[in-house]
Amino acid sequence: MIPSSSSTTQNPMFLNVHTPTSSFALPHSLAQHHIHTLFDRLSKKYPDLPAGEQVGPGWVKYEWNGTVWNLDDESDYTIFAWRQKSLPPDADPHPTLHVHDPKQSFSLTTPFLNPAFYLAKRAAAARTINGSPKPRNGSRSVKSGKSRKTAHDADETDDGIPQHKKDFIAFHNENGVRTIMGSVGPVNNVRMLLKSGYRHVYISRPFAMKHAFIPADAAPGLYGYGGLVNIGQWPITVGKTKTVHSVYLSEEAHFDCILGRSFMERRGIKTDPTDATNVVCLDTGEKIDCELVIIRDGKGEIVTVT
Repeated sequence: MIPSSSSTTQNPMFLNVHTPTSSFALPHSLAQHHIHTLFDRLSKKYPDLPAGEQVGPGWVKYEWNGTVWNLDDESDYTIFAWRQKSLPPDADPHPTLHVHDPKQSFSLTTPFLNPAFYLAKRAAAARTINGSPKPRNGSRSVKSGKSRKTAHDADETDDGIPQHKKDFIAFHNENGVRTIMGSVGPVNNVRMLLKSGYRHVYISRPFAMKHAFIPADAAPGLYGYGGLVNIGQWPITVGKTKTVHSVYLSEEAHFDCILGRSFMERRGIKTDPTDATNVVCLDTGEKIDCELVIIRDGKGEIVTVT
């Protein structure tokens, strides 16, 4: 019987890579490559990458069991590699990555949008659930001579908002981020983002300074400005149960606290794909009150939290 490691060597893995505008494939070895090798090779293939830019943390995501996960550091890569090695025999051996510059804004109305990119696929799925949008081209019903609607107007509903924009808004409204209330250390009634795309538990810098988790006069260059910093073990209380976790400082300004995979795995968090507000802690069987939140910027535009 041939060992699995030899089989992997004889049958190299290919990564299917999708960006917002293109798709390509890369040969890859879980045994010989690491996360920084992957970043370097993706940088060479990424279309129209500006000079001096490099694919890095925050750029890469991958699909696993119907969920999109971050691939930011060696810890994430170790989990990614383990998952690929534990695939059942009939599974696709070539994983899919989605790569996008997190500093660049993303719009589902981009003319050359790649339909295989994960956000485009989600939007398409939402449109399928809500009903297919009206086609932009093709035959239209014949209107009477009294009708003053033009072909351009036909894409608009009675309130004057184009159907594709309604679909876009509806998609995001139905896919808001999950938030729950709880306590961080001595601070009660904290709204927390529940997101499996993050690895650890994080608190924002303003929140940490306000509640003395770090000094109020922390200067640039200290407490995480130069990298991820662990600020110690702190109790996190959700529902009636308190658990202790390593907490890291975050520059994420939208939420005071982010509960990532370390919390979700510790508490056995179970979510319902058909009801985003249905959240259960399997360690106690307790159902947690969950509220979906849509974030908008100063112009009223939706901010996508990944």
